[in-house]
Amino acid sequence: MNLSQAQNLRHLNLACNRFASQKFPRIEMLLGLEYLNLSKTSLIGHIPSLANQNLKSLDVSHNNLSGEIPISLLEKLHFMERYNFSYNNLTLCDSGLSSEILETAFYGSLNNCPIAANPALFKRRPHTHKGFKLALALTLSVVCLLGGLLLLAYSCRKKSMTWIVKQPSYKEENISGPFSFQTDSTTWVADVKQAASVPVVIFEKPLLNLTFADLLTATSNFDRGTLLAEGKFGPVYRGFLPGGNHVAVKVLVHGSRLTNQEAARELESLGRIKHPNLVPLTGYCLAGHQRIAIYDYMENGNLQNLLYDLPLGVQATEDWSTDTWEEEGNNGVHNVGSKGLLQTWGFRYKIALGVARALAFLHHGCSPPLTHRDVKASSVYLDSNLEPRLSDFGLASVFATGAEDEIVPPEPKSDVYCFGVVLFELTTGKKPIGDGYPEEQAANLVSWVRGLVRKSQGSKAIDPKIRETGPGYLMEEALKIGYLCTADVPNKRPTMQQIVGLLKDIEPRATV
Repeated sequence: MNLSQAQNLRHLNLACNRFASQKFPRIEMLLGLEYLNLSKTSLIGHIPSLANQNLKSLDVSHNNLSGEIPISLLEKLHFMERYNFSYNNLTLCDSGLSSEILETAFYGSLNNCPIAANPALFKRRPHTHKGFKLALALTLSVVCLLGGLLLLAYSCRKKSMTWIVKQPSYKEENISGPFSFQTDSTTWVADVKQAASVPVVIFEKPLLNLTFADLLTATSNFDRGTLLAEGKFGPVYRGFLPGGNHVAVKVLVHGSRLTNQEAARELESLGRIKHPNLVPLTGYCLAGHQRIAIYDYMENGNLQNLLYDLPLGVQATEDWSTDTWEEEGNNGVHNVGSKGLLQTWGFRYKIALGVARALAFLHHGCSPPLTHRDVKASSVYLDSNLEPRLSDFGLASVFATGAEDEIVPPEPKSDVYCFGVVLFELTTGKKPIGDGYPEEQAANLVSWVRGLVRKSQGSKAIDPKIRETGPGYLMEEALKIGYLCTADVPNKRPTMQQIVGLLKDIEPRATV
């Protein structure tokens, strides 16, 4: 893209042009440029500093840009009328940006700030001091109000003790460990003396005073009735923390060679990784030698259960939520029950694209890059808004056992292969192994689909449940993308950034 002859250009709008993937255009000579829109143009690579530009409006959203947003550009945002960096694989330090701006203009970007962010990153305006004084005054007022309420509550509690039978609590000092818990496949032990003396860290609520005793209460003493699943790393329990926070509590039973300090540092690092298609790690607890990860609860279950475990139209009592959904003709979603949840190609495509974006972010948007190493249907969840979210990112590299390290090569191309398997599952509705593969003597899903694609017969593999819900040629193109992902030689597999671009090219069009 040669713009060297347009030095007096003020407005440049190239949005929604599907160019071949290319790097950010060289615009440093366009000193008069004020309005730049490069959204949805398949840009890759890094954003330049744009130090010489006097931009009033900048939109680079919906591309495949990666790396860190230059500080020189971030410092100019206060003087711009409009800007949008959303839906890329970018990183930034959000110091000085409000949560509202981060949600609207940087959606999907990684907060790469250290725990104590550099306050000099953003130049504050003079009125900031007034805001600080106001915030301090409000904080002191709230503290005084809470103190008064606590004294009142204590007084009422003291008066009522003569006639109310006190309920047992895991915070009582006489509740001592070690604590042992058993599931169908394992027994795990929290070797702590006092449950109330072991802190629970919640990243976004550092002043919330929670302990291991609260986890005991939230999960009914890790009762089997609260057990959601037993995964690769250990059991996962459902619970409600004080304040009504609905969480999934994952006990990392299998393998950790890290000290408590090292484990805390790694978990805090994972907690800073945010993306709309990742299940956020909200906190952790180090209970003796046991590492416990706390995640937001995903109300609509995981892809494996939704695709295979439930008979069509049957609502299981153990489902994570009673709310289920169906897609409308215009790719909208409305609540109609579990029967229609995954019976449209548009919805399955949405899941595939979301997982691809999550992996592209881990591979290209994180510093250092992260390899997931355990991508599968059971790692893909649907949140309350039916957005696909990939779970367990970063755990394999931190908490895996030595034997697993030797079997699975810790490289991004192993994630690409596993994503290809998930894409095959979404398109065919069949399990990776142990399913029926018609007309072929195939031992697994990958060999069956690859054989059909090689013979230009991919249409035979499409799930009959979704065959009539979208253009068949787009579903066949999805199988071809999966074919590329599952190439025998890792170097022949595309990157996750390239896969996101390929999937965008086959996006189902909304009907009018």
